[in-house]
Amino acid sequence: MGLFDRLFGKKKQEETNHDVPVSENQSSEITEALKNEKENETTKLPEVNEEPVKVEKVTDESISKMIDPEPEIPAEPVSENEPIISENVEVEVTDEKVSSETTKVIEKKVTDEDEEEEIVIDIDALANIFTQSREETEKKYEQSLTLTRKTFSDGFNELFANFRTVDEEFFEELEETLIMSDVGVDLAMEVTEELRKEAKLVNAKSTDDLRQLIIEKIVDKFDGEKLPTKLNIQTDGLSVFLFVGVNGVGKTTTIGKLAARYKNEGKKVLLAAADTFRAGAIDQLVEWGNRSGVEVVTKPAGSDPAAVVFDALAKAKAENYDILLVDTAGRLQNKDNLMKELEKIGKVIKREIPDAPHETILALDATTGQNAIQQAKEFSAVTPITGIALTKLDGSAKGGIVLSIVQSLKIPVKLIGLGEKLNDLQDFDEEFFVRGLFKELL
Repeated sequence: MGLFDRLFGKKKQEETNHDVPVSENQSSEITEALKNEKENETTKLPEVNEEPVKVEKVTDESISKMIDPEPEIPAEPVSENEPIISENVEVEVTDEKVSSETTKVIEKKVTDEDEEEEIVIDIDALANIFTQSREETEKKYEQSLTLTRKTFSDGFNELFANFRTVDEEFFEELEETLIMSDVGVDLAMEVTEELRKEAKLVNAKSTDDLRQLIIEKIVDKFDGEKLPTKLNIQTDGLSVFLFVGVNGVGKTTTIGKLAARYKNEGKKVLLAAADTFRAGAIDQLVEWGNRSGVEVVTKPAGSDPAAVVFDALAKAKAENYDILLVDTAGRLQNKDNLMKELEKIGKVIKREIPDAPHETILALDATTGQNAIQQAKEFSAVTPITGIALTKLDGSAKGGIVLSIVQSLKIPVKLIGLGEKLNDLQDFDEEFFVRGLFKELL
């Protein structure tokens, strides 16, 4: 069964079943069953209302451990009830009824001449920030795909409003609509050509006859690649993840959020600041390390990135770390130097751990659309990419780029950014993505 049938087939069947005529014998049987069910209702035990689960407040001590600030000696002693605040971090109590024991760190900006990113951590939600049901996660996908879904809906609705019959002009316009929706040129041409053939086979006269078939073709091609979407975490020993990507796409933020997640899962996590080309990148990763309670291996700006990685590997092995996340430079404009750096880093890693790195993750900004495809092609020429971390999907109308990445580059999307909070970095779920993207079109 294809992905389309798994996600939408059951709903279709249920709708069809409502239209099936009921015979007289079936009607009497149904009436009798309903009568028996009504009689049995009086014998049912009343439902037990469970007491709501109480959630303990986050104390100053737990906040202090998470933020892990290293403030200068204050001029005046801090009273016992005052929240601990790291330097340049704005703190806001969102409700007058909330005691001073719960606070929210709402914003921290790390800025340099190349990149500006916001770090947002909700202290009030730290106790259960990484615990979500599948329903909550799916809802988050739906909300984040709102702009992309509207792009698809508007394009297809306009297409079907302008064409009532199936002809060559319709197929040409369909191909253009798919390309404008960022599904990629190759996938758009492939789907259109297959629809031409099937329309002739079924003798389709109306464009409505092809509406569902178009979505089905796209979804099943996306599912047909069967690429591994799970991160390759080692069950025994150190897992090494190498992160690459141009400046400004959210690479360092992705590393910080992933570190916080693994730390929350009880893993021992180490970060390596191997983007020594920009001092701002080192400072930003250190800030994330402080906030997540994770150590960061650094050297001064301008140092050899491979030396940073070597020190990090030595520390990780000696102190039995579970996960090492390595940040690297992203200056594609100087590809030759970047290639040499990554090659040297790769050799250092393999010398220490022959089967590492276990993941080489490329961070891409979803809002850049087809430009992200070009970045992926250029980085793939520099180093083998095992997965994509697609950031900023919640602010993008170009989420169809996921389909293009999978279909044209044959690289799986493994992480997806659905917002700015810590738990908004999610493992990619193709079913949630497809349902959130296409459900309103069927």
